Amino acid sequence: MDYTQKQLSDASIIALRDCMGLKSNETLLVITDEIKRDIGIALHEAGKGIAKESMLIEIKSGEINGQEPPEAVAEMMRKVDVVVCPTAKSLTHTDARRNAVKEGVRVGTMPGITVDAMARCLSADYDRIISLTDFIADKMEGISTIRVVTKKGTDVTMPVKDRMILRSKGVLREKGESGNLPSGEVYLAPWEDKTNGRVVVDGSMAGIGMIKQPIVIDIVNGYAESITGGPQADELANMLDKVGRDARAVAEFGIGTNYKAKLTGLILEDEKVFGTIHIAFGNNITMGGKISVSSHLDGLVTEPDVYFDDKLIMQKGKLLGFEV
Repeated sequence: MDYTQKQLSDASIIALRDCMGLKSNETLLVITDEIKRDIGIALHEAGKGIAKESMLIEIKSGEINGQEPPEAVAEMMRKVDVVVCPTAKSLTHTDARRNAVKEGVRVGTMPGITVDAMARCLSADYDRIISLTDFIADKMEGISTIRVVTKKGTDVTMPVKDRMILRSKGVLREKGESGNLPSGEVYLAPWEDKTNGRVVVDGSMAGIGMIKQPIVIDIVNGYAESITGGPQADELANMLDKVGRDARAVAEFGIGTNYKAKLTGLILEDEKVFGTIHIAFGNNITMGGKISVSSHLDGLVTEPDVYFDDKLIMQKGKLLGFEV
């Protein structure tokens, strides 16, 4: 579906006013790049109608998710109230975002965002997303392991005892809050060096897009030791190896909770799709982990059976005990 300029404008207002809680006495910084310029401008224009001051900065698009913005931009991020980042590559897992948050800045990152995704996902009923997110996160509290199994061959076990559980509801209105826009997921960082098994990525892969042939990732003691399955698997292996060994480390397990999100090849939206899980490799400092590397790539798995300890929580992508 092609969305109009009015729909982009309306979605921008929702993002700033409803999701970020932007107020008339606050300052806004929009960071965009040449690829997402139209969305950046729409957010800036919406911001001018809400905030005391709205500023727009365009940077050169990064080469990989997690690459730091220019130092001057990082410094500016610390001196405003709200930052939104519609960029092709993610600024989520950067020191610039972390340092801004330490200063109390609210930061919404929008890596790879499209007008399509904005108009669709930001129109969701966030009370429903909040309820669904809390339902899953509450069941995750106190468990020791998460296991995911699929008919396509995924069978992976991740120790998670006492790891911080993050409830990403797409509402970032409190001082120092940050996350994706749009959002809707529950996620955490499994313990380093302890995940074992096989993950078959059959939905989409960050940096690659929709999967044409499933990518089979064999994980040994927390690292993707083998990546097979055709040209896209080779592409993923090359992307990780350019960064270094820790880019292959299991960084994150997440469950999507945005019922409006659809599988499109855009990982920002894909990882929020209700009924899917994602497992990421690389940086997880932000989510309480210990891996600091300039890469964070999520792989999406569809129709999963998910076990919290030995209890089946999701069967073939259907959450048990909760009606959407």
